[in-house]
Amino acid sequence: MNTYKVKENTNVLNYLMILGYNKTKAKALLKYRQVLVNGNPAVFNTAVAMDDTLTIIKNKESSLDIIYEDKDILVINKPSGLLSERTAHVHDKTAFMYAKDYLSKKHETVYLVHRLDKETSGVLMFIKNKKLYEELTSHWNDYVTTRSYIAIVEGLLKEEGKIDKSLLENKGQTVYISKEGKKAITLYKSLSYNKSYSYIHLQLKTGRKNQIRVHMSSIGHPVAGDKKYGAKSNPIKRLALHADRFGFVHPFTHQKMEFYAPVPESFKKFK
Repeated sequence: MNTYKVKENTNVLNYLMILGYNKTKAKALLKYRQVLVNGNPAVFNTAVAMDDTLTIIKNKESSLDIIYEDKDILVINKPSGLLSERTAHVHDKTAFMYAKDYLSKKHETVYLVHRLDKETSGVLMFIKNKKLYEELTSHWNDYVTTRSYIAIVEGLLKEEGKIDKSLLENKGQTVYISKEGKKAITLYKSLSYNKSYSYIHLQLKTGRKNQIRVHMSSIGHPVAGDKKYGAKSNPIKRLALHADRFGFVHPFTHQKMEFYAPVPESFKKFK
């Protein structure tokens, strides 16, 4: 359940879109009575005014926060603290298993095509179609158009820049910079800052494990809450990294698709 204080006079459909929900998702939330205004179920043209309370109730059929779904694709807003897939120690409480349980009720299969770190929230996409899964995984970088993140990093960072440093992983599953590693490129831009923290936008040109976390640490601005890679503070009690946008070109329909996960409220005090 997410609760927001309304900041302008409009109708509820428009305000859901201001919050970052696409029109299809916003209509679905309203259709299934998942939106409350001051505690009352809202419809498409319900008026909202400054300081009204808007509440979005999670999908009762699933523990997933579903951003988009069609016959081929399921896109969710993964919460911080949830693994994308199983590990040697965790088998069932993962985004993949929740997606599998949800889709199995509709007699549909599921494939995971990319991953987010456990403590990173945001857009995570699953594929229902084996042929599409195979095409995407075989030519991933040819189809992906957008990998966008928001982060809070330690220290005052005013500028924008490019980090081009290859990455390698050791036996202890720690990623580090090495000339012998895989090429990794991150673009960053500071959006706001104070003496202690900077609120930044990032774009990945490659998708390596822990890439943003290692790259930002390498320039002296580790992601807040990231003790593994050198952070000294944890102002929002989680890793301050959120995948806000993911986009790709559908290999078969050639449609450009882009999905957005609203930035968590806890990040916004640093804007």
